[in-house]
Amino acid sequence: MSNIDKRNRLDEDPFSYRVTKSNMVFIDFNGKQVKVIKGKEAEKLLAKLNAAEGEKDVQLILAKITGNFKRGNERK
Repeated sequence: MSNIDKRNRLDEDPFSYRVTKSNMVFIDFNGKQVKVIKGKEAEKLLAKLNAAEGEKDVQLILAKITGNFKRGNERK
């Protein structure tokens, strides 16, 4: 995994997620919502998150599922 996160950005835990009663998953990046997942895709994601061994694995899964959403024009 060290080859994937070369700049150690996932150590800061930038991603978080919330699960609703209807199994919708809201993924946040630094406190801002970036993706909503529902249905069978959400079930697969929750299975992966439950099987993750550590917090860095959870961060990596969330980073991969959100994809390349940052384009450099985000306001701070």
